[in-house]
Amino acid sequence: MDIDDWRKKIDELDRKLVALLSERARAVVEIGKLKRNTNLPVYEPDRERIVFENVQGANGGPLPGRDLVRIYERIIDVMRNIQREEIVTKAAEAGEPVTEFDSDVTD
Repeated sequence: MDIDDWRKKIDELDRKLVALLSERARAVVEIGKLKRNTNLPVYEPDRERIVFENVQGANGGPLPGRDLVRIYERIIDVMRNIQREEIVTKAAEAGEPVTEFDSDVTD
């Protein structure tokens, strides 16, 4: 394969990644709804640790584990913001009080 073929492959992989990230975001929104209804905090460090362990365990390379964790730190940060938006915005729209659980993120 030449460089153009490899770039086409990367473009195809990027489209798949976007679809998977969107699917992950939809799941995060649903979890945010559950957290809102049960007053659970958005930030859960133990769960994030489990995610990092899971992705490192699934990693077959060539991406180094530390780089994969850095990527997932950013993904989780974005997803946490989506979840926080879901909780705070929907609570405000419903006229519900916003609790410290809704907006507290202590990274």
